Amino acid sequence: MSIDAPEVWLPYGTDEIEGLPDTLTYRFWDGDQDFPADPADCAFYAVPYMKGSEVAVRPLAAMRSVRVVQTLSAGVDHVVPGLGPLAPGVLLCNARGVHEASTAELALALTLASLRNIPKFVRAQEREEWLQGFYPALADRSVLIVGYGAIGAAIEDRLAAFECARVVRVARSARETARGHVHALSDLPSLLPDADVVILATPLTDATRGLAGADFLSRMQRGALLVNVARGPVVDTKALLAEVESGRITAALDVTDPEPLPAGHPLWHAPGVLVSPHVGGSTSAFEPRAKSLLSAQLTRFAGGEKLQNVVMTTK
Repeated sequence: MSIDAPEVWLPYGTDEIEGLPDTLTYRFWDGDQDFPADPADCAFYAVPYMKGSEVAVRPLAAMRSVRVVQTLSAGVDHVVPGLGPLAPGVLLCNARGVHEASTAELALALTLASLRNIPKFVRAQEREEWLQGFYPALADRSVLIVGYGAIGAAIEDRLAAFECARVVRVARSARETARGHVHALSDLPSLLPDADVVILATPLTDATRGLAGADFLSRMQRGALLVNVARGPVVDTKALLAEVESGRITAALDVTDPEPLPAGHPLWHAPGVLVSPHVGGSTSAFEPRAKSLLSAQLTRFAGGEKLQNVVMTTK
């Protein structure tokens, strides 16, 4: 390894990742207070996972030589605020391909748990109470996926086995896919009233912040379920509380605004609301895929090849 080999900051030890090129210098940093080396010498920065925006952006202002910022999350909103001081031409890459399986699984789990009243049964079990009856099913329901990227497509893949009446897809702009038409965001007002289940899987951008606000929620049909595996601020919490407290709709939320959801917040005990603590990507499926992504990206980086998953280039 050359003494001038580009430096890489990784949240894993090099012995944990197979196939790393030996032409790079590696520094381990998983978000601890102390930096492993001078940030000014870092050329490739792999952002520590699930450590929050403050940790993610802390070294960026001093990273004068950085050429690539690689997140291990599908969303990059926690990193974008720290990109301002960087030189032009720095690539921001996300973790497309890492979280699809885990997040799609949770989207289905939350949907089924909410429709089939699993939280109600868990509470009844604690009381040793037998609650027979008829409960809603996912079969024969209309599902609207808002945010039809890799995760949205993975959700539809898993919905295929559940005999839904139809799956409607929405993305930033309209397009055709092998599964069918994808509507533009501008079509949402006409699509929401026909959906029994609305699953949010969109990234957090200026266009999607507060997307599920009072108007959006009011267009959902009575008895519909809102599932959010995107980002908390995609939903207007105040507007959502008004709808669920009235009993008009229900919700299953892996992400919230604020987050973490503080003790005493009304969402904890709002009727018809199921909350999970932002664990869409945090499963046993994460690390193998994350490490594989890092190895592949660093091999391309060391070889001067085009990187994958580039979502932004600094100007």
